[in-house]
Amino acid sequence: QVHLVESGGGLVQAGGSLKLSCTVSGPPGSTYSMGWFRRAPGKEREFAAAINWDGGITYYTNSVKGRFTISRDNPKNTVYLQMNNLKPEDTAVYYCAAGRIQFTTVAGRIQFTTAQVMDPKRYDYWGQGTQVTVSS
Repeated sequence: QVHLVESGGGLVQAGGSLKLSCTVSGPPGSTYSMGWFRRAPGKEREFAAAINWDGGITYYTNSVKGRFTISRDNPKNTVYLQMNNLKPEDTAVYYCAAGRIQFTTVAGRIQFTTAQVMDPKRYDYWGQGTQVTVSS
């Protein structure tokens, strides 16, 4: 059983930054693709970013592209989400998740299968979440 624990959430002003961490424990956690999802008050859970097992492939939803960066340090069993230029609409509980996501080749480049990487049902393990609040 893979166990995930998020940390690093908090209160920040619009335009500020936060770095979330997700510590992974359990059997070969480094072979999983990792995703960050978020749930804003009164809204459905939403995909934010994902990274493959060696960090060579990433994917972001359009609303965070250019502001958020996902990374992983496998020897430390940790996945990060660096969030810059935060906006009030980024306020949510952020969850990390582990899953086995398939890849596809587009124009000779390997990338996540988009429909799978954004689907919460494709992820087998979830953390408890960390609150991020962005004030205007």
